[in-house]
Amino acid sequence: MDNGKQNDLYSTTDSNTLKDYIRLIRNHWVPVLLISITGLVVAIVYAANTTDIYKSTTSLRISKTKGDVLTSPLMPEFTDWGNDRFIANEIEVMTSYTTREKVATALIDSYYVNPTPSLYSVILNGDVDLFDTPSSPKTVPSLTNSLGGISIDQKRGLDIVEISAESPSPYEAGLIANTYAEQYTFINLDMNRNQLHLVTDFLKEQRIEKQQELNDAEETLKDFQEKGGLIALDKRASTLIDLLAEFEAKKSATQVDLMASNKVLENLRLELESQNPKMADYLKSLSSQTYITAIQDQIVKMEINREVALSKNENSNGNAAIIKEYDRKISELQQELDKELQVLKAGIFASSPQEVKELTQKIIEEEVRNQALQTSINELDGIVKSYEARFMKLPKNTLELARLERNSQALEKLYILLEQRYQEALINVQSQPGNVIIIDKARIPKSPSKPNRTLIVLIGLVLGTGLAVAYVFIKNYFDDTVKTPEDIQHKNVNVLAWIPKIEGLGLNGKSDFQFIVGKSPESIPSEAFRALRTRVLFSRIEKETLKTILVTSAAPKEGKTTISINLAGSFALTNKKTLLLDCDLRKPQIHSIFKSRRSPGLIDYLFGDVLLDEIVKTTDVDNLHYITTGTIPPNPAEMLDSDQMRNLLAKFRNEYDMVIIDSPPIIAVTDSEILSNLVDGTLIVVSADTTEIDLMERAVELIKRENSQFLGTVLNNFSYKSGYGSYYKYYYYYSSPESKKKV
Repeated sequence: MDNGKQNDLYSTTDSNTLKDYIRLIRNHWVPVLLISITGLVVAIVYAANTTDIYKSTTSLRISKTKGDVLTSPLMPEFTDWGNDRFIANEIEVMTSYTTREKVATALIDSYYVNPTPSLYSVILNGDVDLFDTPSSPKTVPSLTNSLGGISIDQKRGLDIVEISAESPSPYEAGLIANTYAEQYTFINLDMNRNQLHLVTDFLKEQRIEKQQELNDAEETLKDFQEKGGLIALDKRASTLIDLLAEFEAKKSATQVDLMASNKVLENLRLELESQNPKMADYLKSLSSQTYITAIQDQIVKMEINREVALSKNENSNGNAAIIKEYDRKISELQQELDKELQVLKAGIFASSPQEVKELTQKIIEEEVRNQALQTSINELDGIVKSYEARFMKLPKNTLELARLERNSQALEKLYILLEQRYQEALINVQSQPGNVIIIDKARIPKSPSKPNRTLIVLIGLVLGTGLAVAYVFIKNYFDDTVKTPEDIQHKNVNVLAWIPKIEGLGLNGKSDFQFIVGKSPESIPSEAFRALRTRVLFSRIEKETLKTILVTSAAPKEGKTTISINLAGSFALTNKKTLLLDCDLRKPQIHSIFKSRRSPGLIDYLFGDVLLDEIVKTTDVDNLHYITTGTIPPNPAEMLDSDQMRNLLAKFRNEYDMVIIDSPPIIAVTDSEILSNLVDGTLIVVSADTTEIDLMERAVELIKRENSQFLGTVLNNFSYKSGYGSYYKYYYYYSSPESKKKV
């Protein structure tokens, strides 16, 4: 048969279909099942032994600090996108080490309030004592690091932030979430009250200092009165001292306010400079503009004059009219000042970020107040000096007592003013709200949030199955053995036929089923051997020249003896006188299959010890004869390459229609190479899933190198289920009994 046409008979596409892959997996169902079950069992064990984790969540609403008209956005619905950045900044504050450190400290304090180890897990050390109970809570740094896994997330499009804590203890999960929210609200409140705290602390220091000075002044006055004999001043001196003390106290109080204002202003400027240095430099010149300064000076002077008018008791009706006029003018000037400041702020805020706007507004307002305080001090200083001039004109004998009375009253009035300012500052601090509200406290969860044991088991099953499938494909990819006829054809080697696995054939090849064409001629393998017989006959046009056929293989245990016996039996069944010759002088098997003695045999005849008729044996199959190896010689290759062997094969060619020679593997020994030069054609047996492709190519190369007639290969032990073709099913259909065929 023409080789090109023969290859076309088995030609298939290189691409593999889904059905091919399914067949491959089905063929390896045992490892697939074992790996999948292993993955499932591991997942079940892991899910069963995983600790339950409880999750508790608290919700906070974080809003921006409200500003005035100039700092508020004109269209909140379009500009409110800046809230996301504001919330993001607050979340950074929440996740900072300082915040976590405060939370850790509070959690440890909570543990000591309720030291029940069964309620805690994250807070406690991993070390246990002899009673299997944790010895103590973690240190603050250790617990601070443990809190790094707290989940803090903003709800999309909302000013709501959720703080979630996880723990093996449901009580502890709720405790951590609530403590975290509470500590953050305290931090947020402190940040909002920062400037007020600065003023309050300063006023507290000044209050304590002036109280001590007042106590010292009162003691000095008391001592003077006891020693000097003067215990009281006349009405004129007392009135003068009261006025002087009052204005001195106001001057001192204003100086204290100025010092506090300087501290606040310095702090605000430093903060603005860190955010926007150019804006800080720009603001230094704005508050000192001539027109604004002039308005401020006028307001301050009128306020001082109003205070002076209030201090005078004569002509109360006239004073009331004067004071009313002062109030009117002060109100007009204040409106004008506010108008100028609005214009100033509007120009600054036009292109500034929200954070810079709020900070800039505070600086401008504080600078205006600071400048007003400086003007007030200058005006009060002038009034004090005018009263001091009158004070110095008091009689000499009462001057010392008047000076002490003046100092004591001035300090007393100053202390009262500072006390009043301090109390007002405390009220301002307490009344300053934060911009965080806890809207939903964390609750103790009733059921664990994880693990999701069902999901773990499903993932384990999927991963196990995936690993199993991957194992099959990887094994198939790196497996370089012949599996299908296409594997042979891709190496430009002819495939004459493929022989399916013979059911019941033992691994040692000595089963009764090895001679399948004699035992079960209607079986599928028998039909495959008949196909092989036909294709061998048509592999050459001159059929008369093909009488002696050598059967070999690349390596041992590939089924060459089985192929030899059944091929010989197939020829015999067609009434061809056939001889099966066992030339495997290393491991002969034909005598075992036919249950006869090995000797005498071929080697005994070649040595001249027996006649030819004595070594030729018959079988239960008509026209089938066989010759065993006989006595194993020490030099098998030399015996096969002898003239006696050549003469014997020539004799057999004349007496028999077909001579099938079983030989050893061609790569293992040189016997088959020698015999291939003595026969009309050579077959190489290739075992599916056993013969390596490289060995097959080497065997074919050896045959062709000896200029012998290479007929092709026979794929033995082939199963269509393990390959990517559908060859075997056609044999099944055409060779099965009519009752088993599928229509």
